[in-house]
Amino acid sequence: MSFSFFGLLNLPWWGYVIFSLVMTHITMVSVTVFLHRAQAHRALDLHPIMSHFFRFWLWLTTGMVTKEWVAVHRRHHAKCETPEDPHSPVVEGISKVLWEGAELYRTAKKDPATLSKYGKGTPDDWIEKRLYGSGGKSGVFVMLLIDLLLLGVPGLIVWGIQMMWTPFFAAGVINGIGHYFGYRNFECADASTNIVPWGILIAGEELHNNHHAYGTSAKLSVKWWEFDIGWTYIQAMRAVGLAKVKRLPPKMFADTGKTEIDLDTVKALFTNRLQVLADYSRRVIAPVFKMERKATWDGNKKRTLSGYVKKLLIRDKFLVTPKEETVLKQVFSSSERLATVYRFKSRLLEIWGKRGASNEELLKETQEWCQQAETSDIDALREFAGFVRSYQQRAA
Repeated sequence: MSFSFFGLLNLPWWGYVIFSLVMTHITMVSVTVFLHRAQAHRALDLHPIMSHFFRFWLWLTTGMVTKEWVAVHRRHHAKCETPEDPHSPVVEGISKVLWEGAELYRTAKKDPATLSKYGKGTPDDWIEKRLYGSGGKSGVFVMLLIDLLLLGVPGLIVWGIQMMWTPFFAAGVINGIGHYFGYRNFECADASTNIVPWGILIAGEELHNNHHAYGTSAKLSVKWWEFDIGWTYIQAMRAVGLAKVKRLPPKMFADTGKTEIDLDTVKALFTNRLQVLADYSRRVIAPVFKMERKATWDGNKKRTLSGYVKKLLIRDKFLVTPKEETVLKQVFSSSERLATVYRFKSRLLEIWGKRGASNEELLKETQEWCQQAETSDIDALREFAGFVRSYQQRAA
């Protein structure tokens, strides 16, 4: 009776919980390390042993095909927050992506053009063609038999959890909430957010804004207080020769003895532009806004500048709606200082947007930006211009 109902392991109730968490966690690690960071973004190379383990595990627990997942994800980055994005809550609505994210994925993976354009470089060996990439669900049924053998009848519930875990958390939570709610370290031209600063449950994918800022980085945490458990596993694999990290977020440093802007400065500014914008928001926009807000209290102690306005000043223009543009215009009509710091921010973005310009042109425009900033009557802007002169790219 014990063997037939509870299987070989005959676990206590909490044993089923731990078993389920371990199994689903391995699946999440397989998705983030293999499918996402290694395959889709080429941020690291995995030893064939690890690559095959992850492919096998995903075949068992999800039935997902590497080429299909990679193609859909690459298209998401290429067309983010547009009608061509496979799963944007900005376009589809948060409810649609959160609860029907798996359906959106299944629709996108059926598009031959998506697979052809974005699915290049994924595994194409014999076992991929004959088994893993065949499109069948034989793997998940093997997993069902394993769960039944080990856990007995309760294995049906555990198997159901395994089958729902990735579609909900990866396709729903990350693609939905990860573009709807959370905090942003970087003002990317999309709605990506960091859901929480500790990436454990979804193996680091919670740090989604960081990922969109530095898509080809093998590490998703950037602040000292953030934690990416996926990166911990990558470091462990690297330590024993099972992984080779190819890319990490770029780093800058300030050379206090440097006073002239040169091509190295321009390169550092462009490569680290999202970090520069974050610094600008912290060093210039925030203190100027604070001063202006303090100065605009009326006799009834009502603020004419709200935290909402501060967010609009920092937000990427791509995400500013026509209604919000009207709000900003009203703010600028009453605050020349905020209009000035916003104008200087926009000018920086224009310089970085000139992809066809020569190095000499970019150097000249950056020098002019600094000179004009240093002649303004805003202390924070002048100080930031001096700080810009010290920017250098840290050697890899």
